[in-house]
Amino acid sequence: MTKGVGGSTAEAELARLKPMLSDCQPISHDEHRARLAGLTQRMAKAGLDAVWLDAGSNLTYYTGMKWRASERLVGALIGADGGVTYVGPAFEEGTLKLYMGIDAPLRGWEEHESPYACVASLLPSGAALGIDPAAPYFTVTGLSEALDGVASNAGDVVLFGRARKSPAELALMQATKTATIEVHKAAGAILRPGISTGEVTEFIHAAHKKIGAPGGSTFCIVLFGPDTAFPHGVARPRTLDEGDVVLIDTGCAMHGYQSDITRTYVFGEPTARQREVWDAEKACQLAAFEAARLGHTCASVDAAARAEGEARGFGPGYQLPGIPHRTGHGIGLDIHEAPYLVGGDETPLDIGMCFSNEPMICVPGEFGIRLEDHFYMTAEGPRWFTQPSKSIEDPFG
Repeated sequence: MTKGVGGSTAEAELARLKPMLSDCQPISHDEHRARLAGLTQRMAKAGLDAVWLDAGSNLTYYTGMKWRASERLVGALIGADGGVTYVGPAFEEGTLKLYMGIDAPLRGWEEHESPYACVASLLPSGAALGIDPAAPYFTVTGLSEALDGVASNAGDVVLFGRARKSPAELALMQATKTATIEVHKAAGAILRPGISTGEVTEFIHAAHKKIGAPGGSTFCIVLFGPDTAFPHGVARPRTLDEGDVVLIDTGCAMHGYQSDITRTYVFGEPTARQREVWDAEKACQLAAFEAARLGHTCASVDAAARAEGEARGFGPGYQLPGIPHRTGHGIGLDIHEAPYLVGGDETPLDIGMCFSNEPMICVPGEFGIRLEDHFYMTAEGPRWFTQPSKSIEDPFG
């Protein structure tokens, strides 16, 4: 039997888990102000007089306000001097003020008014506005029409800072990832023949709550046997049998910052074929890590993982059996965020960038192996948040 897999119960594992996130500190107002200062410097270089941050993670990153996007316009207008003006429905004024991070004026619009005209009224005639790259199409067109077309995509200006994590952000992600590893260990321990993916998913959610993640699991994928060849799951998942490959991908969040870790192993004794593919996956993950060097492109990291896979008979390229999706994604306030470790992303690696490393190998009709850990770039090169699986017999070592 694989080390650490099976032999326990949900009750015993939940009792064993302890709170791990109580010391985590939210991002300070001083850091939000520093982020705004960096944003205004990039705005000046891009010739922008203001930037619109739409409800969502970009708004949270720069101002600390947490608000989900909907059909009603909510966000913040950032001026060239770094000044913030929140915009939102007038009837939500009291609630919006409770969710503000940085304190700033709020311009409310009434239900019968155009919210886009409201934003335009805050800008001088002819002002060049950069729009949040995550804003929905109807917001982009609404603002563009209200400003007679003097609006553009501010993606590079807005996302540059988000891609380079501060020490405070790295600390939050280190805490969540370390905690999720303990949840993985607990989930592996409760496995038994006949257990359903739903039961494991419910346990993982409870376990994330037990270690201190207020919302429990941010997401959870549990797959057994041939279903593991489908990276993001199947419509009717099977129950666990002896000898099945087990794939569990899950994470949680603290103060908005995410974990996202996958472990894949065998319930029982691995076959030679399972070992062959598992070892290939581990080699591809290591090849990607070793290729991550400051100044090298994101695409070059993906290419290194893919070259290792091809040398072992998988692929070529994105073909199956092989590695069908990107090697990794950025992570922070969003589970998936730019830049990406994938062919075509020519972003140079820089200090503070964080990535998943998960060049999953899928063998249709048999199984899939995904080993996912995350690393961040330092002046000395890449550094793991969590140590990769030791071996197919010892996935948590």
